[in-house]
Formats: sequence, C-alpha cells, structure tokens
Amino acid sequence: MFGLRQRSVSLFEQNSMVMKILLHTDNLLTRSNLEATWRNHGAQCLTRGAADSAELIVVDLNAKDATRHIRRLREQNPAVDIIAFGPHVDGEAFKRAKAAGATRQVARSKVLDRVLSELRERAVRWA
Repeated sequence: MFGLRQRSVSLFEQNSMVMKILLHTDNLLTRSNLEATWRNHGAQCLTRGAADSAELIVVDLNAKDATRHIRRLREQNPAVDIIAFGPHVDGEAFKRAKAAGATRQVARSKVLDRVLSELRERAVRWA
C-alpha cells in the first residue's frame, strides 16, 4: 500500500489533478483525522466557503442539521458525489441522507476507506 500511496501522490502532482474534498462535520477530531489522511494521499481539503469548487463532498450525519446541509449542497453542486457517513446502526439517518441527495451512505468506520478508494480510482484514471 505504501508504494501505491506514493504513486498516487506523484500522479496527482504530475497531472495537477488534486481532488478537492469538502468535509462537513462538527467533530474536530474527525475532521483532523480524515483531512490529514486525505491530504497525505494527494487530496486538497476545502473550507466550507469553497463548496462550489468541491469534487467530492463528505457529510457527517452526526453534524447539526446534516440533512439540511446535504440538501443545500446538492442544490449547489448537482453533479458532485456526496458521501454521507454515520453510525452503522442508524438506518433512518441513511434514509434521510439519501432522500436529501446523498449519492452514497457509508458507516462511520468505512468513510476513510471509501474516500481513499475514490482517490486511488482518480489517480488511475489520470495516469
């Protein structure tokens, strides 16, 4: 995996194709851990004010007004994938996220792997 990570970053840098990710969460620890890992794999993490340039949006369903934010982000970014994540036991939250416009809903324990998979797929496409 280490070799793939290095290759992915190199491919992004060579092609100037850095995936821009917007993370919506109220949890500072979650933000810090996810964004640090994504950056290490070649992503650029955006601030909330830069939603219109996001290529992938990730929303924590435990965040205040998460469903409302998904709806608003979907209106602003109709073609962008929105991944909603939360506790795997909260099926109702996943249903609300899907109804609001989330492209995919994943368990909290799987969100890191899901986004890293997106980054790897993009690196291969642009190779």
